[in-house]
Amino acid sequence: MSARAMPTLANRAAVAGRVLLAILGGYGVAALSSALLALILPFPRAEAVSAGTLASFAIMAAAAIWVFAARTLGRAAVVLGLTALLLTGALWLAGAFAHGAAA
Repeated sequence: MSARAMPTLANRAAVAGRVLLAILGGYGVAALSSALLALILPFPRAEAVSAGTLASFAIMAAAAIWVFAARTLGRAAVVLGLTALLLTGALWLAGAFAHGAAA
C-alpha cells in the first residue's frame, strides 16, 4: 500500500488557480512591462522594442515563479494585480495612452 494521500479537489483547484494566474497574470505583467520598456529605454526605437521584448521573457518567468512561491493564491493575485496597476500608471505617465501617441 502507498503511504501517500490522494490530493483533494481543493488542492487540485488551488494548483489550477495558480497555473491560470501564472499564465494570464504573468502574460499581462510581461506585456505591460515590455510596452513600458519600449517607451522609456533611451535607445533607438527598434532597439528599445527588442530589449523590452527580450526582457518580457524573464519577467513572465519571474511572475510565474512568484505565483507558485507565494503563500496563498490570493496574495499572489494581489501582488500581480498591483504590479499591473503600477505598470499601467507608469505607461500612462509615459504618454502611452495619449491621443496620437503612435507617432
